[in-house]
Amino acid sequence: MSQEKIKLGLKENWKQFWLLVFINALVGGMIGLERTLLPEIAEKEFHLSSTSIILSFIILFGLFKAITNYFAGTLANKFGRKKLLLYGWIIGIPVPFILIYANNWNWILFANILLGINQGLTWSSTVVMKMDLVGEKQRGFAMGLNEFAGYGTLGLVAYATSVIADNYGVRPYPFYIGIVIVILGTLLTWFFVKDTTGHVKKETEINNTIPLLKNTFTETSWLNKNLGSVTQAGLINNLNDAMIWGIIPILLAQRGFGIANIGIITATYPIVWGLGQLITGKLSDIYCKRDLLFWGMLLQGLAIVCLVFSTSIFHFVTISVLLGIGTAIVYPTFLSSIAENTNPEQRAKSIGVFRFWRDFGYVIGAILTGVLTNIFNIEFSIGFIGVLTIISATIIIYRMSCKITSKRLLKKYF
Repeated sequence: MSQEKIKLGLKENWKQFWLLVFINALVGGMIGLERTLLPEIAEKEFHLSSTSIILSFIILFGLFKAITNYFAGTLANKFGRKKLLLYGWIIGIPVPFILIYANNWNWILFANILLGINQGLTWSSTVVMKMDLVGEKQRGFAMGLNEFAGYGTLGLVAYATSVIADNYGVRPYPFYIGIVIVILGTLLTWFFVKDTTGHVKKETEINNTIPLLKNTFTETSWLNKNLGSVTQAGLINNLNDAMIWGIIPILLAQRGFGIANIGIITATYPIVWGLGQLITGKLSDIYCKRDLLFWGMLLQGLAIVCLVFSTSIFHFVTISVLLGIGTAIVYPTFLSSIAENTNPEQRAKSIGVFRFWRDFGYVIGAILTGVLTNIFNIEFSIGFIGVLTIISATIIIYRMSCKITSKRLLKKYF
């Protein structure tokens, strides 16, 4: 397609945009396969008791996803977005089969290495491609739809697998969903997705006012006040998500909840997270991103602290809803903030750096949760991570600035 024919905007690219939304829903579903069941499998099938050993699957998942994210931006610019998305799906094909047939914990760990690479390539590709398609005006809304699809499906699959496991056992039936997901994602990408490199060139021609970063890695990581504030919050967000993913099913089991109720509680959080982004993504196009990030992280931190004092299913579901709302506020705002503060030519690489640190939070969170739980107890590790999340919110409000005010943005676009 020639540059003259390329147009930016959701309406102008709606077919590809909504295809990518559906594909990212499939990407999220791959994580949902494990969200409820792996801690249960670790304890009941492989008789693992140490929290740090049980959380090892999250550590490897986060490490390989983080590393893949870092290189995904550079590889996307070099090879193209579609190829990267397709490679990610191909790497993910063995995952559900390994989860079905694994006869020792090491195979589960290997599956999570592949899943981390799969998620790093596929999710990064869909994020960048949607940003390429819509241009500056609707970027937050686009990210809200992207994350809604991914995390909404994650929650639905997590719940579906818990229901299947409750009726038919934890293996193999729940993981059949993964076989359907990975085959469908691969075929849709191969035959129907189109590369968006031309859209990046188009945006660079018409919107090249943001200065290039001297060093994308160091400035996105910390030195740039806006980018660095977003990056540290992303890391802390996934740090607490690792704790929720790995330790909350164990806490609930210790407090006498069955797998069906555990499935309801653990699925509520990502479902609210996903649905909420239909609203919060658009809000990040209108309101100050610093304020949205502050309130979202603060709400997460307070909700996590409240987990320590919860006893009933009503308490846990309510807190899961609050956690979902807090995360829904920050997640699309993270990505739109990174894009707002980087030149289109550096967008993919800067997002890759951000996503590297954000998903490295899984590694830190799983290790920290395991160590604190083994030394003290589950309640102490939950409370500690809740306080860390509140501190992250404080860093945002004091270090970050609003790049554009709500009134200016409304006047510009409406």
